[in-house]
Order: sequence, then structure tokens, then C-alpha cells
Amino acid sequence: MTTLFDPIHFGTIAAANRIVMAPLTRNRAGAGHVPTPLMITYYEQRSTAGLIITEATQISPEGQGYLDTPGIYSTEQKEGWLHVTKAVHAKGGKIVLQLWHVGRISHDSLQPDGAPPVSSTERRAISKTFTAQGFEDVSKPRALRLDEIPRIVAEYRQAARNAIDAGFDGVEVHCANGYLLEQFLRDSINDRTDNYGGSIENRTRLPLEVLTAIVSEIGAGRTGVRISPVTPVNDAQQDSDAQGLFNFFVEQLSPLKLAFIHVIEGATGGPRDVVPFDYVALHSRFKYGNEQGAWIVNNGYTRALAIDAVISGKADMVAFGKPFISNPDLVNRLRLDAPLNTLNNEALYGGGAVGYTDYPELDLAAT
Repeated sequence: MTTLFDPIHFGTIAAANRIVMAPLTRNRAGAGHVPTPLMITYYEQRSTAGLIITEATQISPEGQGYLDTPGIYSTEQKEGWLHVTKAVHAKGGKIVLQLWHVGRISHDSLQPDGAPPVSSTERRAISKTFTAQGFEDVSKPRALRLDEIPRIVAEYRQAARNAIDAGFDGVEVHCANGYLLEQFLRDSINDRTDNYGGSIENRTRLPLEVLTAIVSEIGAGRTGVRISPVTPVNDAQQDSDAQGLFNFFVEQLSPLKLAFIHVIEGATGGPRDVVPFDYVALHSRFKYGNEQGAWIVNNGYTRALAIDAVISGKADMVAFGKPFISNPDLVNRLRLDAPLNTLNNEALYGGGAVGYTDYPELDLAAT
């Protein structure tokens, strides 16, 4: 019987257990959006996770939507991340980089030359972002022109190559939580009338082009994707046929033979049953011949739910978010059913070591 604590091999990645550290934005990058020494410590502390998925990392200056988030487009950023991956690998961990373009969830003060953010639409999101002035309403975007789409795809492709050059075991394409690629997916946001809008086939075109380009650049075994079929965050209103949209999308992904699909079930950080959705039916679409990538589930999983998800075959791996912030040794705590540290909510975004690298680990000698 397979358990949460058993090793697993998916794509080119061999993980020591089936516990995933979910991507968590912490706004602690340094000048030039370069990873800092403190970030090295943060990820190194959490190396016992079967797989670490880094905080969302912008693929270009245009892709930034929040203050002090890291990038993966400059030489200095690659060098900064290389120190992170070396530290994690030295502890026996595996780590992939989450590739991010926020689309309309940005502010013009964060954009090159103060330009408006780009999206599938010109409609502004009813949402806020974190700037030098604190939390502000996001800015009105402009819709990407058709002739700009190849540039977006090329930036994702180059970012994936940069990630591998920086020592990552792979990448996760952020196609969730109302950011750029999901802005194309959902008809509640995408109001285009060209080949990237309208039908489900058209709305999935850009995400599929991005993933196809990345697979051709770094290989399917090092490529994963994150989706959130029904989350309402960042003003991502429900698609008119979310089940049909995401069933089709996953079916189209299957021939790419991705290493994993990472699914946020329900509202990100909120109710798992925000609207009805059949995740079992979605999972059944992710198949290719006699092979199968890892199906990673996420959102509000307790120890008991995670153990049951793996034993029952509902999931291959389970991702934990906030529990990994306050418990660098979460794997040991889950294994031993030990108490969890209290989360310091005041230190989630920005700052220094407090609420970041100062959480205590278990005294294993006393357990």
C-alpha cells in the first residue's frame, strides 16, 4: 500500500516522499529581484519536502505584479537562484521553479517605464496588489496584441532554460489563481474575438503553446503545471463551463507527458467546496499510454486527508502551503503526528528573518 511517506519517481524527478511544499510568495527578494542569502536559508531549511515548488518567479520585468518578488530573466537572478538550488540539493532535496506572469494583477508602478500591465482583456480586475505604497488597487491593463503573443511564449521558454541553468530540477508553469495564463483560459475574463478567445479550444491555445515550448526546451520530465479550476481569487470569476474547460485542457496536456499537474481544489486558501467540481473526472483525463505523471492536490489538506488521498489513489502527492511556512520540518511533524508551530501572520509578506527563517524544528531526541 502506497503511503504519503513513500518515495516516488515522476518525470526525471525522484522524490524521497510525497509531501510537496507549495509555492508561497514571501516578498523578500533583493535589489534587481535577486534571491538573497536569507532565501537560501529558507529553502534549505525545508529540504526534507519530497518536492519544493518555489515562490512564483516572474519570467520578465513585465511579468511582475508584487513588490520584491524574484525573477528568472537576468544573469544575477540566475546566479542567486543557483545558490538556493545548491543548498537544497546538498541536503538531498528536490526543487522546481514556478514560472509566473501576473498579467493584469499588477500596478503600473511595478511595470517597466510605468506602462499598463498586459492581459487577455482591457478590463481591470477588482483586486489589490502589494507595492511600495502598501496594498493598492491593481491598474487597468491593456490587451495583448496578436503580434505580441510569440514574445510571451518565448519569454516562458527562455525562463525555463534559465531555471535549468540555475540548477533547478524542473519548472512549474503558473496557470492558476487569476494570473496571465488563466486570464486567457476563463471566459469570465477573456473577451477576445481572435484565435485566443471565444471557444475553449482558442482560450487554451496560449497555455498550450507555452507548455509545448517549454517541453521542447527542457523536456517533459522536468515540466509541470499548476491549475485552479474554480478559485475566485484575483477577480477570477467562474468560467461558464469550468468542468468542460479544464477537462479539455488536461486532455490536451496529456500528450505532452508532463512530469506533474498540480491542482488547487476549491478556493485558494479558502473553502474546498466553493462551487461543485468533479476533480476525479479531471484526474481521469491525465493519462498517456502506460505512463502517468504525478497528480498533485492542494488546498486545506490536513494530515489525515493527505494520507487518505495517497492511499486511496486520489492523488500521487499532496502540497502544503502555510504549514510549511511555520514548520520547516513539516515532513517529520506529519510523520510523527506532532504539533505544528503557530504561524506569524504579520510576517508573511516582506521583512527579514522574523517569521521566515526563525521557526523552530522538533527536538527529535525528545520525541
